[in-house]
Amino acid sequence: MNRIPITVSAKFKRATARATFEQGDGQLKINSVPLELFGTELSRQRIMEVLRLAEDRLGKVNVRIRVEGGGISGQTNAIRTSIASGLIRWSQDPELRQKFMEYDRSMVKGDVRVKESKKPGRRRARAKKQKSYR
Repeated sequence: MNRIPITVSAKFKRATARATFEQGDGQLKINSVPLELFGTELSRQRIMEVLRLAEDRLGKVNVRIRVEGGGISGQTNAIRTSIASGLIRWSQDPELRQKFMEYDRSMVKGDVRVKESKKPGRRRARAKKQKSYR
């Protein structure tokens, strides 16, 4: 087991989550708030998926997460990815990585899709003015 704190960051859309893993007694805080008080019930359940898959490795590590930007769903996905990646690095266990990959690939790899930018002379990225002829 590691004794040196590990910092892992993950992004999803506009949200960025930075997680710090250090030796401890299994506490998890997001923006200095316990997981039980963060976000909506659905977002807590999605974060708990990662914790349930790695529950045997979580008891000896404290996780502090700082998340900013984006909406609640984007923040939730960024948190999931940062926790999963950090636990893999902390435990140095390839079986845990495989377990996460089999359950949901986005836990380990992240999602690189971003919003397409608006183009000049248009209302949105792809919307164009309609033509009334031909």
